[in-house]
Amino acid sequence: MKLARFGDEGAEKPALVDGDGALRDLSAHVADIDGATIAPASLARLARLDPKSLPKVSGTPRLGAPVGGIGKFVAIGLNYADHAAETGAEIPKEPIIFMKACKATGPNDPVFMPRGCEKLDWEVELAIVIGTRARYVAKANALDHVAGFTICNDVSARDFQIERGGQWVKGKSGTGFGPLGPWLVTKDEVKDPQALELWLDVNGEKRQRGSTKTMIFDVRHLVHYVSQFMTLDAGDVITTGTPPGVALGMKPPVYLKIGDEMRLGIAGFGEQRQVVERE
Repeated sequence: MKLARFGDEGAEKPALVDGDGALRDLSAHVADIDGATIAPASLARLARLDPKSLPKVSGTPRLGAPVGGIGKFVAIGLNYADHAAETGAEIPKEPIIFMKACKATGPNDPVFMPRGCEKLDWEVELAIVIGTRARYVAKANALDHVAGFTICNDVSARDFQIERGGQWVKGKSGTGFGPLGPWLVTKDEVKDPQALELWLDVNGEKRQRGSTKTMIFDVRHLVHYVSQFMTLDAGDVITTGTPPGVALGMKPPVYLKIGDEMRLGIAGFGEQRQVVERE
């Protein structure tokens, strides 16, 4: 199943994506696509619905982040060896965890250039959406706590992240730095989360190409590992790191400018498009 949220920011409605890619309004069945809706029993109930029985959404409405009410937006750094190498970092012995203290936005919402930022960067990533509470989870059981997956662009202000001291969160939390979507793809539709192709282009030029098979720490390990340090609740998101091809790794780096367009996607998960705007 593919689930989405559509409508104006702050007033999104829940939707199911049918086999033809059309949005079907779920408002008569659930209030939102949130932690309660993506619990196993609720997902099973939605899966029994006939998509053709649901009202078809007309036009091309704005899409919001595919899960609402996110409590924790957790991120993993340097989780691809070739990305670590291009940035000059050592391959981590344990997952690097940081938080994105920003609101998750829709897949096509603008990304804003923070005041004083001169090194704005992109990162296409697979994001995990938690479906049931996870605390001290064994790796073997980690996927039992996952509702599904989506695409994340872990937008980064590299100068704030690297040159301003303190934690990475300063460079990861600007306005529009958390695009998710377009859909939440439920776990049953993802045969192997470690065999997904990722891509990102800037202004039509190839930047990132990679596969989740080259992750240092796989999805199971990440859910297990993060749950040793914090309780993960339904609706929380873990974005899992990016393959090579970021601006920071270019020689010389070519960072984003006002008006630049990013397009990115994961095979079977849809696509995102963002334009950089002045804050």
